Amino acid sequence: MATELRSGYTTGACAAAGVKAAFLFLQGKPWQEISLTALDGTPLTIPVKAVTRTEDGICAEVVKFSGDDPDITNGVSVYTTIRLCDDADRIVFRAGEGVGTVTKPGMSLPVGEPSINQGPRELIRRVVAEMTGREDTGAEVTIAIPAGTELAKRTLNPVLGIEGGISVIGTTGVLRPMSEEAFKDSLVPQIDVARAAGEEVLVFVPGKIGQRIALSLGISQKAIIETSNFIGFMLERAAERGTKGVLILGHTGKLVKIAAGIFHTHNRMADARLETLAAYAAAEGLSQTDVRAVLAANTTEDALAVIASAGLAERVCAVIAARVRIRAERYLFGKMKVGAVMVNFAGEILGVDEQARAFADACGWRLNA
Repeated sequence: MATELRSGYTTGACAAAGVKAAFLFLQGKPWQEISLTALDGTPLTIPVKAVTRTEDGICAEVVKFSGDDPDITNGVSVYTTIRLCDDADRIVFRAGEGVGTVTKPGMSLPVGEPSINQGPRELIRRVVAEMTGREDTGAEVTIAIPAGTELAKRTLNPVLGIEGGISVIGTTGVLRPMSEEAFKDSLVPQIDVARAAGEEVLVFVPGKIGQRIALSLGISQKAIIETSNFIGFMLERAAERGTKGVLILGHTGKLVKIAAGIFHTHNRMADARLETLAAYAAAEGLSQTDVRAVLAANTTEDALAVIASAGLAERVCAVIAARVRIRAERYLFGKMKVGAVMVNFAGEILGVDEQARAFADACGWRLNA
């Protein structure tokens, strides 16, 4: 029988629990275990490791618990310091050690604000109102996650312009085992930041290898968007935001799938790479013997070596790049122009379609295939 996955609580819920613990500490009441109601109504019970009085206010330490979600902040300490302000009527949020600051427009928070998202802010406001009986309590809340300085390097924050640490996140306060939808949604702010920076043509890359190659072609870092396997989803989000065009730049293995109409490129969803290469190569004249060799290949790079030995690699790669454009624009019902550049792991350009060349001419990119 399958075991039900355990839920946890977000860094925002940790901070809110710390705020409530600080109030209970001041009131001389037990603070070691906090009951919260998440923004979606889910009851949470969160243990508190420590509460201390400091020069800046009352500071509570809560250790993040992610349940069965593979969250990079699991087990880290979230320190929340609250100081009441008699001369103010609102809560001001501050970024402590390891919590980032927004430096680029396009995020849900203005430039200069600590990267403490709206969900955690609302949860903290509700806790303060609950503990004071007032909606207009003045307070300063500082959240610190010392481990966040290093952890941020493993997130999209550097790309999004969030500097100095991680973000305090959580839509409701409940951390359920990571859904695909949640991961997809975490990628979308890249588009908003790029659009806010004035980028009209975005460059979609599956990961770090594509990013490195894109930079080597003279493409601005601001225009580069990591999509992971969610090509179709990200194309739709870009089109919704009025983006002029998208260049899909990736390894043969990814682009061959898109040419076959596969817009979620994880191998467990669909994998027709070799079959697609074999079909297009056969259409260009590859012999039956070599078609069988392509189908028996271990990787797309091995398959391309067979096609190259027959002198057909350039033609086949060009056709596949063109087909990526056709399938992507059809997927979007013509709402946005899409170009394609296919590369190998070494960064060599194997195939470029006409729309990609038009983007390159307009943007000054170096596409030499």
